[in-house]
Amino acid sequence: MTTLNQDFLWGNSTSSMQTEGAWNVDGKGPSVYDIKEAGEHSTDWKVAIDEYHRYPEDVEWMAKMNMNCYRFQISWSRVCPEGDGAFNEAGIAFYDRLIDELLAHGIEPMICLYHFDMPLSLAKRYNGFVSREAMAAFVRYGKEMLKRFAGKVKYWITFNEHNCFTYNPGLDSGGNLTAPRDIHTLYALSHHTLLAHAKLTAFIRSHYPDLKIGGMLAYAEIYPASSDPEDVEATRRIDEFVNNNYLDVFAHGHYSPEVLHFMAEADLMSLIEPGDLETLAQTTSDFIAFSYYASSAIDHTKIDQQAPVNWWFEQGTVPNPHLVSSEWGWQIDPTGFKNALTKIWNQTGLPVFPIENGLGVREQWDGEHPIDDTYRINYHRDHIQALKAAVRDYGVPVLGYLGWGLIDIPSSKGDIDKRYGAVYVNRTNHELCDLRRIPKRSFEWFQKAFGSNGEDLS
Repeated sequence: MTTLNQDFLWGNSTSSMQTEGAWNVDGKGPSVYDIKEAGEHSTDWKVAIDEYHRYPEDVEWMAKMNMNCYRFQISWSRVCPEGDGAFNEAGIAFYDRLIDELLAHGIEPMICLYHFDMPLSLAKRYNGFVSREAMAAFVRYGKEMLKRFAGKVKYWITFNEHNCFTYNPGLDSGGNLTAPRDIHTLYALSHHTLLAHAKLTAFIRSHYPDLKIGGMLAYAEIYPASSDPEDVEATRRIDEFVNNNYLDVFAHGHYSPEVLHFMAEADLMSLIEPGDLETLAQTTSDFIAFSYYASSAIDHTKIDQQAPVNWWFEQGTVPNPHLVSSEWGWQIDPTGFKNALTKIWNQTGLPVFPIENGLGVREQWDGEHPIDDTYRINYHRDHIQALKAAVRDYGVPVLGYLGWGLIDIPSSKGDIDKRYGAVYVNRTNHELCDLRRIPKRSFEWFQKAFGSNGEDLS
């Protein structure tokens, strides 16, 4: 049996636009998410689960589930309505209250500074992180949040799933409204956000040496669809561009040589200004955080070989016949989770912290009985067992395990029907209902699993 360290962190991970609601109260400025309208299978972002007003109740649910860590995001436009310039004291006071509530319940707060909800003003003025102006504004915002909360919050990450800026989703994640959706725009978003991460890491090193800052990526565990050497090579190249390049920056302070070669060949080196590489080189992360939900298989015959490698992941992904898929086509793979933990540690030499893991399922409460979500118990049990195996078999230093959205929230596409939680929130995409919180069957399982430090997974 593997016994995890007694300071192991168990908990929940969310984003502000998926939890807070209160989109226009107490001085909050608009973000790019606030202008998104509801669709047939999605809600708008105006209420979410109303955690802005209900956070004491939600923190109480976390404490009852024996969580000792909550990773949340500060809404940039809530604390700085224009994205730059004056700060909003009412917005900052909200996060101060939330942090105090967490600490009062023995829950370690972890702050994420950006989870794709660019302040609308910066998106309109600069196309967000396409420009260095928005990057500089982000650094000013990040420094202010550190000044406000460094005394209470030990763990920090700058960008959620940072490596999304290296493939197609990144074109929608950095506040770009009108810049061309091409490889130059993608690399501008990627480079400018990595510079921002490095600058804030340097600020922490010089001003708050006791804090811990990590780089975070959406780890893509990928396999060749066959033993065809072309499948193997395509998989290796995708791995280098999507995963390893960011790990090199986070851990070693430099880009992957293969990625730099591509940038030179694709006439992208003009994005790197004098001093940029020195900025990346001067700091490294304390740990590597990552999200993991599923793995993918790569078929090179589906790929446009003339396209940049950055587009290959989405082009080449095919179903893996050896794995079961969720309703959304995400293939459940605990062994891939074990491999991801181990490969990240082997490449970086840094402690590893999985801060998103979960299973999205359509669920509907009957108004009386708890939802029987045994499938969720099985999913998390299998992944926690895989984590413990990585610690036991390969010596991986793992800091904690955070489930994603363990109190129901709208998915990243705004679909509340895709539920990840152990606590049901009574609303639909188009009807708020009473927003009541109702524990599912998995709630008691998480109580045991977290409360026993991962020993009781029965």
